[in-house]
Amino acid sequence: MATRDEQQLDAARALVRDVAQKLDLNAWVRLWDGSRIPLGKAPSGPFEIAIAGPGVIGAILRRPSLDTIIRQYVDKGIDFTGGTLVDFGRDLQHGSKSLKMRPADTLRLAAKLRPFFFAKPNAAADTQGFQGEFTGKNRKTADNKAFVQFHYDVSNEFYATFLDPEMVYSCAYYTDWANGVAQAQRDKLDMICRKLRLKPGDRLLDIGSGWGGLVCHAVQNYGVTAHGITLSQRQLEFAVDKAKRLGLDQKITFELTDYTNVTGKFDKIASIGMYEHIGLKNISTYMSKVRSLLADDGLFLNHAISRRAPRPQKGWLKSRMRPEKKAIAKYIFPGGELDDIGHSVAAMERAGFEVHDIEGWRMHYARTCQLWCERLTENREAAIKEVGEEKYRIWVAYLAGVSLAFHRGTLRLFQTLASKSAKGPTPLPPTRADLYR
Repeated sequence: MATRDEQQLDAARALVRDVAQKLDLNAWVRLWDGSRIPLGKAPSGPFEIAIAGPGVIGAILRRPSLDTIIRQYVDKGIDFTGGTLVDFGRDLQHGSKSLKMRPADTLRLAAKLRPFFFAKPNAAADTQGFQGEFTGKNRKTADNKAFVQFHYDVSNEFYATFLDPEMVYSCAYYTDWANGVAQAQRDKLDMICRKLRLKPGDRLLDIGSGWGGLVCHAVQNYGVTAHGITLSQRQLEFAVDKAKRLGLDQKITFELTDYTNVTGKFDKIASIGMYEHIGLKNISTYMSKVRSLLADDGLFLNHAISRRAPRPQKGWLKSRMRPEKKAIAKYIFPGGELDDIGHSVAAMERAGFEVHDIEGWRMHYARTCQLWCERLTENREAAIKEVGEEKYRIWVAYLAGVSLAFHRGTLRLFQTLASKSAKGPTPLPPTRADLYR
């Protein structure tokens, strides 16, 4: 009579063969006994999925989705060689392939897979999550600093393992899809400056200035003076040092403060990847504050991740948070909330802005996150040395998942250019030709 482990291995091989017929992926599966099984009819690539034990299959059977696979990767139940999670996800999405089984398939396999239904993986200790209320639904202004520092103060050295040399941590802009992330980030910074029509003498405010990439580029290449604000101490220290190193510290100032505390007037205002942090309930406050800081003939560029416009929901569904969103809020972006572009534009107009241009960069962010994921995977040892293996795996899974979400359209990215509403001419040239010189 076969032992329980032998029964589980036989069942696992049968399952992989059945899934291979349905999905036909260019990948292999290596089981916990070392046996290697094709996950497609004739896989030719080196991509391999290693399964650490029967409990992994049990978890996937109970919830067969890419999200479950990602969570199992974080807990070391699954590992990948010969590629990244992005490669696997793209292969899975190609041709609308699905891991879901029809009822007839489930019944047919139930007898063979019975050993897995009660095989549970070892639960990993939850030591990496945000300690506190992480959804941001009851946020106060004081919470913004804790949320931001949890995400950005991980380690400058850790971010350097996957970002470009200028440490730009937002969607890059690919004038050619073959460009690397460093070139694409330089092109992004320059496109922002051109959209804002920066000119010598302009006073630029960068809300969420990060490691100082945009303000340094704008001062060096467009002759502006700039002020950057952030809530990350690590970013502030890096940006101040960078400005001094480049000899720009006489034209750039940085401040560790919330946007609500900024005073003065600015000719141009940029908010690049910061809008996601403010919370949906605070959007009207944010728009009104930005408008109060903008000169009468100034321009404001809002660059933000967006979601699809939500369908009307009733009852408990209104407050329900999807598991993948909950995981991102707890382990990566506490307090983060995404708006839809229609609501963002309406909020701008209600605050007294006139919107001039909206450009979608969805596929640009899909590629950016893919390249970040690949760079982080390549620099695995350095990253683990900085933050430990669990956090490294969380970030690999996060970057891969976000890349796939942009690729399939569940996430979007828009740049929106606006000025104060006026009855007369706008502070823009008659065409967009100057953007593509």
